[in-house]
Amino acid sequence: MLHFILNDKEIKTSLAPGITLLDFIRYQNQLTGTKIGCREGDCGACSVLVGEIKDGNLIYHSVTSCLMALGNAQGKHIVTIEGINTSGLNAVQEAFAEEGATQCGFCTPGFIVSLTGFCITDKKLVYENAIDAINGNICRCTGYKSIERATAIIVKKLTERNADPLQFAVDNNFIPHYFLGIKQRLTDISDSYESNITLSPVKKLAGGTDLYVQQHEELEDMDINFLFDKEILNGITQENNNCVMGASVTAADIAGSSLFQQYFKDLQNHIKLVSSTQIRNMATLAGNFTNASPIGDFTIFFLALNAKLILRNNSEVRAIALRDFYKGYKVLAKEDDEIIEKISFALPAENDLFSFEKVCKRSYLDIASVNSALHVKMDGAVIKEAGLSAGGVGPIPAFLINSSKHLTGKSVSVKLVQEVIEIAQKEIAPISDVRGTAVYKRLLLSQLIKAHFIKLFPSIPLEKMISAS
Repeated sequence: MLHFILNDKEIKTSLAPGITLLDFIRYQNQLTGTKIGCREGDCGACSVLVGEIKDGNLIYHSVTSCLMALGNAQGKHIVTIEGINTSGLNAVQEAFAEEGATQCGFCTPGFIVSLTGFCITDKKLVYENAIDAINGNICRCTGYKSIERATAIIVKKLTERNADPLQFAVDNNFIPHYFLGIKQRLTDISDSYESNITLSPVKKLAGGTDLYVQQHEELEDMDINFLFDKEILNGITQENNNCVMGASVTAADIAGSSLFQQYFKDLQNHIKLVSSTQIRNMATLAGNFTNASPIGDFTIFFLALNAKLILRNNSEVRAIALRDFYKGYKVLAKEDDEIIEKISFALPAENDLFSFEKVCKRSYLDIASVNSALHVKMDGAVIKEAGLSAGGVGPIPAFLINSSKHLTGKSVSVKLVQEVIEIAQKEIAPISDVRGTAVYKRLLLSQLIKAHFIKLFPSIPLEKMISAS
C-alpha cells in the first residue's frame, strides 16, 4: 500500500506502483491542471512539486510527473497546480497575470508550479536562480519576455523574506496555509514501500527519467524494486581523499554538494549543460552509467576522473573501474542481478585541473552531439597524469587511452594540443546520425579538446590555438 500526501489530501492506494504520477494525478484524482505534453520530460507541462523530509528539514523540488513512478511518491508531499491555489490568485499567478505571461495557457501551470517551488526553497534569491528554476518549462506562445518580467516581480517580492521560507510564503500568499502542517503529517507516514502485489518480471527503478521514455507502458505492469530513496544508495561523503556517492545521487545532489563545490570551481557551469532542473532533481548517477548511452554527460564527466563502481548482488560485492564498465554498445560488465551501490573517485589535488565541454543543437538542456572531459594532474608546468574522455564518437562512452598517455610527462604547448587531437582522431569511430555527420563529430571533438586547453591553460596563445588544425 502506497501512502503519501497529494496537495492537502492523504492518499493510500494499492494501485500498481509502476504507473506514472502524471496518470495518477489526472485519471485517478481528476486534477487536470497538470498537463500531458511530451511524456518525455522535455516540455515541463506536467511539472509538480515533491516535498520530503531530509536531515530533519522539509524540502521541495520540481519534477516532471510524466517520468516519475507512483511508487516514488511514497512518504512524500506531491503538489499540483491545484495544491498551490489560495483564495484568489497567489503571488506567482498574480505576477503572471500582471505581465500577460500566458497566452494559450497550456504550459502555464508548469511554470507556476516550478516558480512556486523556487519561492519555498533556501536557494539564493536572485533572478538567475529563479530563471534556472523554470529552465525545463517550454512555452510556444509568449516569447518568454513576459514570463521573465513576471519572474523579476516574484524575485523582488522574495528579497523581503526575513523568515522561514515556508512561513514567509504562507504569510505573503505564495502558498496556502496547509503547507505549514505538512512536515508533521509526513513524519507519521512510513518512508518505505514494500510491494504487496506480485507482478512479473521484477524491474529495478531509480529516477526513471530514461526508462519511462523507453518503456512507459511496460513499467505499468511490472513489480518494481524501487531504488531511488534507499538510504544506502544515497548521500555524498568524503572518505580520506575520496568522494563516495550513493548510486541514487542525482544531478541536483551533485550541484548542491558543498564537497563538489569545493573541489570543482566551475561546477555550476558544468551542471547547466546537463538537462533541466526538473530532470536533474530525478536523474541518478547510476542510471546515467547503466543507460550506457555513448553521450551520457555524467559518464563522460566521471570517466575522466577515473571513477570506481561498487557492484552488489545481495551479499556479494565487487569493484570495477568505470573505464572497464562498457564492453560494447549497451553491453555492460555487470550481471543482471547486480546493482551499482556506490561510486567513488579521488578528489582533485590543489594543482589538478578539470574541464567539461559539450556541444548540442540547443545551448542548454539538450542531448549532446559530442561531449568531452579532461582531468590533468600537474607537477609544476608538467602534466603528471591525464584523463581525456569523449562521448558521441563511438558505440560506447570513450576513455581516450592513447591521447591521455601522450599528455603524460609533457609541458603544455600548442604543438602538444595538435598532437593530442591527431591521436584522438585515431581512437574514435563516430557515425552519422540525427545529431550530426561523422565528419562533423570529428571536428567537434577537435574543437572541444582545444576548448579544454584554452580554459585550463590561458597562457597558451589563443590565436594559435584557434587556428590549429
